[in-house]
Formats: sequence, C-alpha cells, structure tokens
Amino acid sequence: MSYAHTITVALPYEEAVRRTREALAGQGFGVLSEIDVRSTFETKLGEESGQALGDYLILGVCNPALAQRALTAEPDMGLLLPCNVVIRRGRDADATVIQTIDPQTMVRLSDTPAVALVAAEADDRLQAALKELQTA
Repeated sequence: MSYAHTITVALPYEEAVRRTREALAGQGFGVLSEIDVRSTFETKLGEESGQALGDYLILGVCNPALAQRALTAEPDMGLLLPCNVVIRRGRDADATVIQTIDPQTMVRLSDTPAVALVAAEADDRLQAALKELQTA
C-alpha cells in the first residue's frame, strides 16, 4: 500500500526546501510545524547519527479551509493532521527527495463521504505543488 507521493529533484537541499514552501503556499498550505530530524538525531543520538541520515526535514502543513471541512465532518481526523511533507537528501546524494502524504490514506480510515471529498481536494493540491517543483 502506497501512502506517499514522491519526487526527486536536482536541486540543492536548501533551495528544495525554499521552493517546496513556496509551492505549498501557492496551493493554500501553511507550515504549522517543522522537525529537523538530522538536528534532532545529532542532539539525541550523537553527531554521527545525524550525519549518517543527511538532511531530513518534516513539515507539518495545513490548508485551513480543508482542515475545517475534514474536522467538521469527522472530528477524529485531527489525529491525521497536519499533512506531512518530507524533504530529504542523503549525505552523498546528488538529488533531493520531496514527499507528501497521500491524503487518500485518510479515506481508507474513514467512512465519512465528506472526508473523501476533502482528501481528494488535498491530494490534487499536494500533487500540483509537487508538479510545480518538478518543472521549476
């Protein structure tokens, strides 16, 4: 079962992060949380753990209008929000991987028709952001 949309771009990590934020904003998503996994590994597990992982950022993104519709339809959907977006680049990699959660994952866990509609729109918007990144 696939639960992610994944692209690989020939961009430096920092530029990929910047462009990802811009592409998501263009689709109405704001960043609610940010986890620098590499930094966390270095702090908690030692510098070598972070270096072995490479650059790895998790953005918790939300489109407020879509979130409001999902939570109104099914308040338990808050357990699956915000949508995660990962930007990662291995230590010796020559490209950056960008991934978004597939919002259809929510549909597999809910029987609420309104959630299916929200997931479809979120999916369209996230995939549009990824498409923009591939053509940039």
